[in-house]
Amino acid sequence: MSDEKMKIELKGTGDDLTFIAKGNSGHWLVMDSAKQLQGNDGASRPMELILQGLAGCTGMDVLSILHKKRIVLTNLEIEIEAERALEHPKVFTKIDILYKFWGNNLTESAVQRAIELSETKYCSVSAMLRSTAIITSSFLINP
Repeated sequence: MSDEKMKIELKGTGDDLTFIAKGNSGHWLVMDSAKQLQGNDGASRPMELILQGLAGCTGMDVLSILHKKRIVLTNLEIEIEAERALEHPKVFTKIDILYKFWGNNLTESAVQRAIELSETKYCSVSAMLRSTAIITSSFLINP
């Protein structure tokens, strides 16, 4: 199956709100809900997975772009905080991304450009979320 087509399989684990899902990669993941909503509170919620997907998408972009510039990181961490609409379907309305970089030859201009390219050209998750949310980003370069 090409990268353009995706297929997801979802299976319930009983009569609660715990599910397992598998995509093209063949890897299973667990989703769950809070106990008061008939879940088991044993895994990430679907909306958390979207933000985790955003972090992974932009993190992979930024790391790849910096590697192409021969900039080697010793670590990259991304923190995301998001706000949701109060009414259903409770989409994300505001997302703040904080990138934390560790490395020896990092420059602000290289980091800024890598983030900009991810945000404006490469990260498909970010592109989809921009239809409902304002996405801002900032970064810290650590020694």
